[in-house]
Amino acid sequence: MEMSWIEWVAVLAGLLCVWFTIKENIWCWPLGLIQVTLYVWIFYQAKLYSDFVLHIIYIFLQFYGWYSWLYGGMNHTKLPVSRLSPNGFLLSLLLTSVATALWGAGMEHYTDASLPYWDAFTTMASLMAQWLLTRKKLESWIYWISVDVVAIGVYFYKGLHPTAGLYAVFLILASAGFWKWSRNRLNHEIEVPE
Repeated sequence: MEMSWIEWVAVLAGLLCVWFTIKENIWCWPLGLIQVTLYVWIFYQAKLYSDFVLHIIYIFLQFYGWYSWLYGGMNHTKLPVSRLSPNGFLLSLLLTSVATALWGAGMEHYTDASLPYWDAFTTMASLMAQWLLTRKKLESWIYWISVDVVAIGVYFYKGLHPTAGLYAVFLILASAGFWKWSRNRLNHEIEVPE
């Protein structure tokens, strides 16, 4: 499947979005909005319906994340990086697993979706990652890393080579994001004892 310049613009916006996310820069949200809006069309054309639906939801999450990062902290201040509790992380894994199984079964039985369970995993894990990102949770990067690994294979298989390449770069950036946010959070804890 050959994509137009639209895919390349989405790829560039996506790269810039993740770069600004790692830096905790608010510009990640408007760039992400450009990326996800373009991918709505791209994934519909590729019959990756789970990704199509995901990117429609992402449009709304971009606005929420933008607001949350600016005003989601104490007294409507800038939101700091934080962590999930161990139980919160286990709950997120359980929710993602159940949602993947249910969504994949629905896609397999009711649509002509390509790779329904793999597509369902990238969708449900991405939703969890994006939700955690809107709340500036460190664990969002763990989800993004797992999504990137699976997505590289799915998109390469579907002939979306620029997008597969984008997700390979995302994998590197997500690993860097986890490391940088971990370090920044640790430095913040040292500077501001609780």
